[in-house]
Amino acid sequence: MKAPMFTVRIWDLPTRLFHWILAGSVLGLVTTGNVGGEAMVWHFRFGYTVLTLLLFRLVWGFWGGHWSRWAQLPLSPSSVWAYLKGRAAPSHLVGHNPLGSWSVVALLFVLGFQVATGLVSDDEIATMGPLSSWVSGAVVSWATSWHKGWGKLILIMLVTIHLLALAWYRWQKQTSLVPAMWHGNKVLPESTRASRDNLVSRALALLLLTLAALAVATLVSLGN
Repeated sequence: MKAPMFTVRIWDLPTRLFHWILAGSVLGLVTTGNVGGEAMVWHFRFGYTVLTLLLFRLVWGFWGGHWSRWAQLPLSPSSVWAYLKGRAAPSHLVGHNPLGSWSVVALLFVLGFQVATGLVSDDEIATMGPLSSWVSGAVVSWATSWHKGWGKLILIMLVTIHLLALAWYRWQKQTSLVPAMWHGNKVLPESTRASRDNLVSRALALLLLTLAALAVATLVSLGN
């Protein structure tokens, strides 16, 4: 007799939209950055979009659905070690597992740093960040070098690791993590707390996203 399974809402709609829009924006950033020229107009637009999304996600990590909150990321060394030994707590396998949690933190941090350095970069040809006049020439030079060099390489490396991890789960563990980020649900062997994902929470997310966009627009306008 098969054990009962439970369908639980893990990823709320705002978190899912954040994930896919961020993925598309990062792809757009890398593409337009490599093309250069007139594509740099879109490079900056993608950068502002990423910054808006990051600000939104920072706050949503406190007010969003249960499994989207920062408090639910198992980041302690003991959690990571237990996961690697195959003894992870059941709750650490519902949302982001320990390794996935560190991957999320690293990717968001690197993205934030890339956007920050992009805001003060200057290629001394035709493209300069809107806030480059706020800092010294030495800072601009360093930020530009990092943004175009190591920063981009580390970002691509993290994205590649993320994709390889998804493929490994799919083919080695026979577990696909992507569908849950599409429809929000996971089928679990035990009933667990679901993430709030109703009209009120979605309206709150829209308000937070709007405020984040206004903050980014204001920041960019200060440099013009």
